[in-house]
Amino acid sequence: MAINILFTCAGRRNYLINYFKEAMKGEGRVITADMNLTAPAMVDADLAILVPSIYDSNYIEALKRIISEHDITAVVSLNDLELPILSKHKTELETAGAKIIISSEKVIHIAFDKVETFNFLKSIGLKTPKTYTSLEEVMTAIHKGSLNYPLVVKPRWGSASIGIDFPESAEELELTFRLQHIKLKKSILNTASEHDVDNAILIQEKLDGREFGMDIVNDFEGNYFGTFVREKLNMRSGETDKAVSIIDERFDIIGKKIAEHTKHIGSMDCDVFITNNELYVLELNPRFGGGYPFSHEAGINTAAIYIEWLKGTKNVAQFNNYKSGKLFSKCDRMLEIKGSN
Repeated sequence: MAINILFTCAGRRNYLINYFKEAMKGEGRVITADMNLTAPAMVDADLAILVPSIYDSNYIEALKRIISEHDITAVVSLNDLELPILSKHKTELETAGAKIIISSEKVIHIAFDKVETFNFLKSIGLKTPKTYTSLEEVMTAIHKGSLNYPLVVKPRWGSASIGIDFPESAEELELTFRLQHIKLKKSILNTASEHDVDNAILIQEKLDGREFGMDIVNDFEGNYFGTFVREKLNMRSGETDKAVSIIDERFDIIGKKIAEHTKHIGSMDCDVFITNNELYVLELNPRFGGGYPFSHEAGINTAAIYIEWLKGTKNVAQFNNYKSGKLFSKCDRMLEIKGSN
């Protein structure tokens, strides 16, 4: 059975393109779509297709045409900002013939809005940093001693750590908070934030400790499959640059709890801190994250698992050989972008 997978907003995710090509073993094609033909992931795909911006009124129609014309089996989005759009149009897109591997609108909303993420995590009994959208509330909390500097200031609806600051005083906090509001209106996050721009910047408690990335995998019916964790040793531009795989039952418990409450579809990337031997969950990203290659190389072949699930195969245990203590580091490579001039 040939499986053709379309990756939307392909960007720089060359590793995913190649992992899926390896998993297919020539029995299908990996197709990428992006608004820029010079996006690096377009080079490694079997077919690269130019599409409008995700906010263009013709975007969904463009995807439907691709699904129909290229016999697409499944669609996987690689961009946070696109997730609410695809989730909203999931049924419409699936009438074109492909499975849209994306979680429900409710789950996407919880993950996309960091205030909703905070409320959700608290509601299921998990620890998470104190979160505010009001400067006045933060100053009151600091005055009472329930919150301390440094703090974290970042967009409420954000992606890839765009615009994060760490103010260490009241003056710096006020200036940073105002500046973030100004910068937001000029950034790619403006559209996602425009419905509540006055509350679009978050102020969070800053945690000190060890940082971890966690892939929580559910099957396509939302049933829990497993949790795969790496400790982040180095970060660059908001993504994990160096990490080591770990196996720790405490993460499994948290991962299963999140999975069972969200019933999310496929892989969900999460950020977790260990502070004073307590686990705090920071963010939920219901898609393949930038840290997935570390999990893959440590032995969990989620790409192959996706392919088997699409074929209707339930037993995928052979693709889970996750081992702890596997240390990996990312590096850059050069790609010639042909036919771009």
